[in-house]
Amino acid sequence: MAFRDPDTEKKLLILISKGDEKAFQSLFTSYYGQLFNYILSIVKSKQVAEELVMDVFLKIWLGKEIIPRIEKFNAFIFRVAHNKSIDFLRSVARDPKFQDLLWEQIQLSNNNHADSVMMAREYEAKLREAVSLLSPQKKKIYQMSREENMTHDEIAVQLNLSKHTVNNHIVEAQRFIRAYLTKNCDMAFLLALSFGIMAG
Repeated sequence: MAFRDPDTEKKLLILISKGDEKAFQSLFTSYYGQLFNYILSIVKSKQVAEELVMDVFLKIWLGKEIIPRIEKFNAFIFRVAHNKSIDFLRSVARDPKFQDLLWEQIQLSNNNHADSVMMAREYEAKLREAVSLLSPQKKKIYQMSREENMTHDEIAVQLNLSKHTVNNHIVEAQRFIRAYLTKNCDMAFLLALSFGIMAG
């Protein structure tokens, strides 16, 4: 727990500003649990939350000389935690490589591995919306591949298309669906689903 006595915390912050590692460890122990739970509520991933908590304390240690001048340290450290969490979500939203990984994890998953039935249903609903917006041919090919588990060769023969054409349609459909989900699903939800899958 964080310190209830402001004077005790103030003295600790002064010691930390002078490089006292034991005092810093005491601060770390006092705040770690609360910060971890707070960040976890935002990013929905234990692994990411652990890393971001360490980032918060690293920021505190690197700026230790000025922390005694912070009037409300409790509010300050949680603001740092909030900013770190939001920065992480924004970086994820801008990172195509992470989005690709996220998409692959979701596509390869079984919905039973999701954090909850409600989460799985929300994902399925958004996925159906995205598929419904595909062109008729892309939609048909995508469904034959994903829902009927047909190979590209089988689809090509049945629709009298080249295998190359089938492959292109599936790649384009996946790209559209991935972009649609990234845009229309809350990033924290996608992270929670992805990490829930990976942990399952």
